[in-house]
Amino acid sequence: MQRGKEIYIVDTTLRDGEQAAGLVFTAEEKLAIARALDSIGVRWLEAGVPAMGEEEQEVMKMLLAEPLRSTVFSWNRARKEDVLASIKCGFSFLHISIPISDLHIKHKLKTSRERVLAQLEEVVLFARSFGCRVSIGAEDSSRSSTEQFLQLARLAEKLGAERVRYADTIGCLDSIATHNKIKIITNSCPLPIEIHTHNDFGLAVANSVAACKAGAEYVSTTIGGIGERAGNASMEEVVRALHFICKYNTGVDISQVVELKKLILNYTAEPDDNCSYGYNHTTSYIDF
Repeated sequence: MQRGKEIYIVDTTLRDGEQAAGLVFTAEEKLAIARALDSIGVRWLEAGVPAMGEEEQEVMKMLLAEPLRSTVFSWNRARKEDVLASIKCGFSFLHISIPISDLHIKHKLKTSRERVLAQLEEVVLFARSFGCRVSIGAEDSSRSSTEQFLQLARLAEKLGAERVRYADTIGCLDSIATHNKIKIITNSCPLPIEIHTHNDFGLAVANSVAACKAGAEYVSTTIGGIGERAGNASMEEVVRALHFICKYNTGVDISQVVELKKLILNYTAEPDDNCSYGYNHTTSYIDF
């Protein structure tokens, strides 16, 4: 079968997946998950947040020491101390995130859009001064305007970023809205778009696939859809939908994705847990 366009899986099981309520992977479990993802062809692994502290940093160093083909990268706020923590671990690719919606800028950060963008520019240039490659995350993209997202994307390109993440942080989109928004953005966006969805209404996979059909080239997933609140987009479901329905190429070995979900279930399931993925969903809010 001749495949269509290339879609790149950016798996965040080790970062956003671990934000599921009550879930903490051991260092050995993280290494096993990273090796398994790498072995089936996932080429981007979001490993964690070095700014969380020394224990997290030690695990990050272990992951970076593994002979993986995947690009292992860290998640960072737009703060120099976050960047320094990532560099201390040995990361050469950093994801740097900022809020983009008026709601987050006004009520969460209590500042102005101009100051947020100025801070991002300062921090990205700081990271680039160490020779780091960078991607930019737009927190709460789905509640921002097209122009606000494109403003960030244009700045990201100027700063040398490689892609920009469109995040449905609170899981408020449906697949039609996702397709329409991404389609409009891709017509003017100077950088490749990564779609990052949440499963609050059970639509994370549908929204991710819709975004890819509209022009997104990267898609953020977790094994089994684990993650904060109702979870993220399930890697195995996204990959199979892109492969069998859209005829897109992800480079992931389709025959092995179910085995990967079984691995995660071994780490997350508890004897008295009736939840489908082995952890209890909550409605608490955590940044994407």
